[in-house]
Amino acid sequence: MRNASDIIRTVSRHTLAYMLFSISEMFRNYDEFDPMDLLIVHAILNANVINVMNDPSLDERFSSIHTVEPDTIKQGVSRAALSRFLRLPLETVRRRVAGLKRRKVLAETKAGLIVTEQNAFKFGNNHELQKTNMLLLTKLLRDLKRAGINGPDDLSAAKLVVATKKAK
Repeated sequence: MRNASDIIRTVSRHTLAYMLFSISEMFRNYDEFDPMDLLIVHAILNANVINVMNDPSLDERFSSIHTVEPDTIKQGVSRAALSRFLRLPLETVRRRVAGLKRRKVLAETKAGLIVTEQNAFKFGNNHELQKTNMLLLTKLLRDLKRAGINGPDDLSAAKLVVATKKAK
């Protein structure tokens, strides 16, 4: 078995490359948006569907590339929560959200902000970006396999090292 520190470094290197390629593709697909606005939109998108991802029946129901989560089941998020999550000043989040609402990307619900299913920019339903993500994820998994990491069981030693360091 490989050294836990080597596993952590290998996984970190490959997942960082995956994240950077993904972000680059997101910026390329939405070049009419400022990168900070894209970060905010995608943080809201993620918050909106956490309940879907955590519910196997909803996850399956909305798994098709042709199915978009309706606004009515999206979990809203507050500006303050976004500010904390992204570590951005609250005023920056407020100002950016106001601009995104004017562009009809975001809507305000009783539960908080959502990315509307009908937004004209196809946030959350960009098939080209989803297909590219599949290619990038396939590359990540192939690269990890080539590095000797075939699945979660191969990370056990690294998890133990991380847990031990957190406990200290």
